[in-house]
Amino acid sequence: MSETFTLDPRLAADTRLLASLPLCDVRLMDDARYGWLVLVPRRDGLVEIADLGEGEQATLWREVNRAGAALRATMPCDKLNLGALGNIVRQLHVHVVARREGDAGWPGPVWGHGQREPCAEGALHERMAALRQALAAPG
Repeated sequence: MSETFTLDPRLAADTRLLASLPLCDVRLMDDARYGWLVLVPRRDGLVEIADLGEGEQATLWREVNRAGAALRATMPCDKLNLGALGNIVRQLHVHVVARREGDAGWPGPVWGHGQREPCAEGALHERMAALRQALAAPG
């Protein structure tokens, strides 16, 4: 792990740290409209998934799957959306978003649709606790 890892300030402003997995920090997007996790590999200078070695790419996908399972266990959804766009925030990060038919952006993407709606503090803490428990569960 890089000792000089620095999180992009935009990711820091919009998300809350949930857990640290072997490769990635798992962060909750503070948006009441969606169950939305962001995985950020703790490596400086990465832009593309291909910037990771093959072993770390495999670890990344295991961690993405683990994050998706945690979302599905805590926020039932019709579809999981995955994305690693990086057009605005260049630092490598992967979005895992639980989608429901009829949600604020359905059926389109979550990006560029309306304004982020921060969670009420109590609801945010409940969501974070449930996701932390699900991320810690074996399997």
